[in-house]
Amino acid sequence: MNIRNFSIIAHIDHGKSTLADRMLELTGTIEKREMQEQVLDKMDLERERGITIKMAPVRMGWKKGGTEYVLNLIDTPGHVDFSYEVSRALTAVEGVILLVDATQGVEAQTLSVLSVAKELGRIIIPVVSKIDSPNARIADITTELAILLGIEETQILGCSGKTGEGVGALLDAIVDRIPPPDVLNVGAQGLIFDFGYSDHRGIIVYLRIFGGEYKKGDYLRFVAADADFIALEVGALTPKETPRASLSGGEIGYIVTGIKKPGIASVGDTITQAKKPAPALHGYQAPTPVIWASVYPESQDDLSVLRQSLDKLKLSDSSLSYEEESSGVMGRGFRCGFLGMLHLEIIIERLRREFNMALVVTQPTTVYEITKTNGAVEEIYAPARFPDDGTAKLVREKWASVTILTPPPYIGAISQLLYDHEAAVGNTETLPDGKVELHAEMPLRELMRGFFDRLKSASSGFASLSYEILGLREANVVRLDVLVAEEMVPAFSRIVSERRLNTEAENLVEKLEELLPKQLFELKIQAKAHGRIIASRRKSAMRKDVTGYLYGGDITRKMKLLEKQKKGKKKMLARGKVDIPNEVFLKVVRES
Repeated sequence: MNIRNFSIIAHIDHGKSTLADRMLELTGTIEKREMQEQVLDKMDLERERGITIKMAPVRMGWKKGGTEYVLNLIDTPGHVDFSYEVSRALTAVEGVILLVDATQGVEAQTLSVLSVAKELGRIIIPVVSKIDSPNARIADITTELAILLGIEETQILGCSGKTGEGVGALLDAIVDRIPPPDVLNVGAQGLIFDFGYSDHRGIIVYLRIFGGEYKKGDYLRFVAADADFIALEVGALTPKETPRASLSGGEIGYIVTGIKKPGIASVGDTITQAKKPAPALHGYQAPTPVIWASVYPESQDDLSVLRQSLDKLKLSDSSLSYEEESSGVMGRGFRCGFLGMLHLEIIIERLRREFNMALVVTQPTTVYEITKTNGAVEEIYAPARFPDDGTAKLVREKWASVTILTPPPYIGAISQLLYDHEAAVGNTETLPDGKVELHAEMPLRELMRGFFDRLKSASSGFASLSYEILGLREANVVRLDVLVAEEMVPAFSRIVSERRLNTEAENLVEKLEELLPKQLFELKIQAKAHGRIIASRRKSAMRKDVTGYLYGGDITRKMKLLEKQKKGKKKMLARGKVDIPNEVFLKVVRES
């Protein structure tokens, strides 16, 4: 078979999408007049941030030695939050291109995805990218890669996604080194590795065909969901959806299902013929949310619109999870689970842009296991539900195993950062290129508390990070509440370490004093924990000169007006309600 299925894996910003652009250009998959940067990154957010968020399959044609080959590429994200996308892509291919930036070398996420590829037994083609850069250390990085993989340096290729240098040789290497796909003879079996959604055509599943054949009009079945449908269209992604007569074993393509109901199609399910069903393929482990945040519509009238928006987003992002919840102050909304802080930011931004939603988002938190004094065990996601009345006998939280790669001069600053974030530092080892690989374990709560940004700052951008979630361990934490005008605001509640309680409380009330707009009465901002106020600020009332229009006359006229204003302010203070702008919620979440 003249088919080669492969993926590109690398650390973020090592040039995956740029290399994919050159491949599409060189193979003639996209005409030059239609060519643009990051052509496989279809979302505006991906282009703006210069990162890949969602995997993208594409079919290319390549001629070598007079033989035509079909190359199926799945471009994958590089950020650690989207490692679930990478694991799904690797299941659908036989080989991977391991891309390493010639100016930066091996990074933490490179090692993480490489270990996944090795476990799955994928053929690895090591490539040094950005060889045209004036800062490229080609010889050093090639040696580093050769030692890491235990191979000869001659097996490592070099290329530039910017100029196209070495891309042709890389395409030849894909044909030579990656084996053709194995085709099973047990009937029609297609593994769903991703899907999209169209308002007109319903769910469009992206699948790798392991056996059998699929045609337009076939009566097909989702094995796990036990639901049947008729294939409205089958085809390949080039990268546009291009209809084909059929899809057969070894190919990667799409099937238009016409299904518009969420919950039927799922990643990891098998599609087979309804009349001659084949057994299910080994699917994917369901993604486990790492952090949780509550999302409320600004207007409760938009609750059903928010529900529909989340349903549609779930169809294009299988790692999103959500459940409906209610809050006394905020009203009804949804408790959403995310794979990390970047994932949260992307989902919220997509809800705003794609569905025009005005949202209030609470402080993100992780899962806490509470053992109460009566022996009952409960899992808590929302800070507002965290017991602060002495009924909790034991609190346990998730921990993460962290791997940091950094040049030696930054070890001191990073060690201090790890101490500040309650990490237990483990082994350190020096890699062949001189970088130090540092292992540590820390509470997931602390990893979420801006650790990634602070790491980049402490290392001047040279350190890289990857992490894995560990089990539950005992936690010494407390709930910190915020009262604005003596009314509790659940969206600002958070669970913090006892060690940082006073610092967090002072920082929070200071930030709110700066961000909250002035009211017509004096605004009291308080942080409360353990049943007492531990930090407080007062924001002076908005001033209005009620005597400004007076010109002369008895002083008692001014006195009467000022006294009237004073009484009015007292009334407002007694029953005044503060309308907190949405931007304040966002700034508090982002800067925490």
